[in-house]
Amino acid sequence: MKNDINSSMSLLSRIHSDTADFLTKRLAEKGLPHFVSSHGFILFQLSLQDSLQMKELAQRINRDKSTATVLVRKLEQEGFVKSIESPADARSKLISLTAKGRKYNEITADLSGELLKTFYKGFSADEQQQVCGYLTRIAENFEK
Repeated sequence: MKNDINSSMSLLSRIHSDTADFLTKRLAEKGLPHFVSSHGFILFQLSLQDSLQMKELAQRINRDKSTATVLVRKLEQEGFVKSIESPADARSKLISLTAKGRKYNEITADLSGELLKTFYKGFSADEQQQVCGYLTRIAENFEK
């Protein structure tokens, strides 16, 4: 039993590494920069809403506000996001996607589809649901 547990953890680690390599390679092929996963998650969160306050964005990406600020600053320097003072509170910034950020999200959405196709190759729809269910349960175990 212990070997199965160790093997599962090793496999999860390998899958994580393989998916990161997959995305890094595909982004490079498309001439896009490789961001850390938090950068990509910021861009994704901003695709769900026109703009977000820095505090809310930090909560959504599960980072403290100072870390989120550093991540957003890099994206802003690269031209993927813009920040403006909030009309409601001058001490607060609103972060939103630029056209370049929206284009990045379109490309990464396509890459995500390609990644999922590779991930689930040879799996039936029922097996895909089972895998997702097991992984969800594992994630929930760490949230408790």
